[in-house]
Amino acid sequence: MASLAGCAGGSSDTPGAAAAPAGGQVLNLYAFSVAKPGFEALAKAYATTPEGAKVTVLSSYGASGDQSRKVVAGAPADVVSFSITPDLTRLVNAGMVDASWSSGAYHGTPVTSVVVMVVRTGNPKDIHDWSDLLRPGIDVVTPNPLSSGSAQWNLLAPYAATSHGGQDKQAGLDYVRSLVHDHVSTRPSSGSDATETFRQGHGDVLLSYENEAIAAIGKGDDVEYVVPQQTVRIEAPLAAVSTSPHQEAAQRFVDFAATPAGQEVLARVGYRPVDPTVAAAHAAGFPPLGTVWTVADLGGWNAVTSGLFAKDTGAITAIYSEATR
Repeated sequence: MASLAGCAGGSSDTPGAAAAPAGGQVLNLYAFSVAKPGFEALAKAYATTPEGAKVTVLSSYGASGDQSRKVVAGAPADVVSFSITPDLTRLVNAGMVDASWSSGAYHGTPVTSVVVMVVRTGNPKDIHDWSDLLRPGIDVVTPNPLSSGSAQWNLLAPYAATSHGGQDKQAGLDYVRSLVHDHVSTRPSSGSDATETFRQGHGDVLLSYENEAIAAIGKGDDVEYVVPQQTVRIEAPLAAVSTSPHQEAAQRFVDFAATPAGQEVLARVGYRPVDPTVAAAHAAGFPPLGTVWTVADLGGWNAVTSGLFAKDTGAITAIYSEATR
């Protein structure tokens, strides 16, 4: 799926296909699917600034892993944002993103959210916490972690909660195994596909990003969401492609996301701001949080990927493989 967000040009299914405004610049953004509302709003706001007045942002959205591999294979990206850091690391290893991408404001992850449980309006199944998902008959919708970064966050949240932040790994894996084998009957390829599956009436609970839940409610979907007592903070990396011929312009757009103005835009579409002042101003608009685990609490992405999600060594990958045989 591709869309246009910016100050000029018409819609296009191919990033880079639209003409730039006179004397202006087209930037191609490749991002994970559930980030679409955020980046569309961000691009529109950027177009009102002196730096962005003549910039058109063309965006391509899809499953995070698929988008990352697409860029490595030659898609003409200027800016990238993926659901998980390993998908950006793939570009670092390919020499396409500078290794210092995370040294700037907010460590290169100005787009944050938390994992929530989306339910039908009125919460007819009385879902409140992770244990409720394992009750007999509860059907859970979440994407496939082999293609979707959203799915990895969705499963990291209950894993972290039931393993006490990774201290009891077996307890966490036992929970995930029960969830995946007994309660997940559909496995869409991306977070947005999972939302559409739930919108069409499948499942009792959708695991998703809070901002995706807020977007669904804003569209008039007959849903609400529950923040479990323990969840995980989603940190989505954003970076300029260093091999882009428009690297400087791309970096300016990336930098805008971390400014108070950019954070304000992201907050208004349901993201949790990382700027402390903006976060404080919007705190009343979000449900309160209990315990929020991070990837750092679980040992960092290298440990999480190799131990849980790697194709050959990941314990959760193995659980999914068993469930789909």
